[in-house]
Amino acid sequence: MENIALVIEDDQDLSNIFTEALKAAGYQVETIRDGAIAQQRLKEATPELIILDMHLPNIDGGNLLTQIRNDERLVKTRVIIATADALLGEYYEKKADLVLVKPISFSQLRDLTARYRKK
Repeated sequence: MENIALVIEDDQDLSNIFTEALKAAGYQVETIRDGAIAQQRLKEATPELIILDMHLPNIDGGNLLTQIRNDERLVKTRVIIATADALLGEYYEKKADLVLVKPISFSQLRDLTARYRKK
């Protein structure tokens, strides 16, 4: 894992904001907007950080989070859940490293993710 982050978010504007914030924090970023594509990519990639939307087309964020947490290769991967649903965020709080309730600002995300980056 070398400062690689995945943004798994189907909203174009939010994925752009998340991507730019992570780049500003020093990550190499790959953006995925579909749960099924993310599921396949997670079988191949070993990101340091994942920003995960819970409402995705085809496969939802909850299933992806379970896949991530059950994969030994991803044991050190930090997962930040981004959701507009505060109750859903609370439900997944123990499985995620951090839950952010949308709306999330560029500077807020940049500063938070910079703390996770490996030096």
